Amino acid sequence: MSESEISVQPAMEYLVVVEKGKTSYGAYVPDLPGCVAVGETRREVLKLIREGIELHIQALREAGEPIPPPASKSEVVKVRAA
Repeated sequence: MSESEISVQPAMEYLVVVEKGKTSYGAYVPDLPGCVAVGETRREVLKLIREGIELHIQALREAGEPIPPPASKSEVVKVRAA
């Protein structure tokens, strides 16, 4: 297959929420329900969630389902501690 025949998919940027637990890190993608990962380090969980996003989108395509567009945003809000 030549380069001109390969369909290049546009890059999409999804918000990933990373949470630190007592012994591990968890990550999820609000715009892709069910797309989650757990790792021992932040670096590992980010690697795993990236792979998870790719596999999740591939599975949706293979099932003929629509790919949810990235829509979630994040903000950091400062508040006074009581």
